[in-house]
Amino acid sequence: MVTPNILAISGSVRAASSNLNLLKAIENRLPPGMLRYSIGVDQLPPFNPDLDQAGMPVPEAVATFRRQIADADAVLICTPEYAFGVPGTLKNALDWTVSSGSLNEKPVAAVTASPLYTGGDKAMASLLPTLKALGTRMPAPSSLCIPSINKFLSAEGTFTDNQLAAQLQQLMDHLVMRASEHSIHS
Repeated sequence: MVTPNILAISGSVRAASSNLNLLKAIENRLPPGMLRYSIGVDQLPPFNPDLDQAGMPVPEAVATFRRQIADADAVLICTPEYAFGVPGTLKNALDWTVSSGSLNEKPVAAVTASPLYTGGDKAMASLLPTLKALGTRMPAPSSLCIPSINKFLSAEGTFTDNQLAAQLQQLMDHLVMRASEHSIHS
């Protein structure tokens, strides 16, 4: 069986991001080489439909981002919450995928992680309709809000809570299964 290729997209651009540490902790629990990281969402220019017309070359960072998504069997998005929504850089990155259809029918899992007790629930509430509009496949369990992330994850990117580790393992097992199915049908 071929190991599926899962693209990890971090919604945070901070170097010391707990969401990036969470992705590293998830990566440590997967077979080597399964999880690959997208270019930073901060590398993408502001979305401009005029730059995304048929026959026109898009900026190189956009082309790279779309190619990474197209080459992946599934996508894992891990994001914080900013101002009761997803960070603008993540929304901008997702906007660049609209006309390409690169996320259409792609298995996706979404995780919000926050130091607050709400777990980024408002970010998840704004992210899920966007992912639905993009045509992603997200049957349950495909999303998870993690409150008080700093209590459950070390600075080195290891889980300090078995219940959270089990929840994330279930989410990832489901995503890997869907990614395997997607790679067979692609």
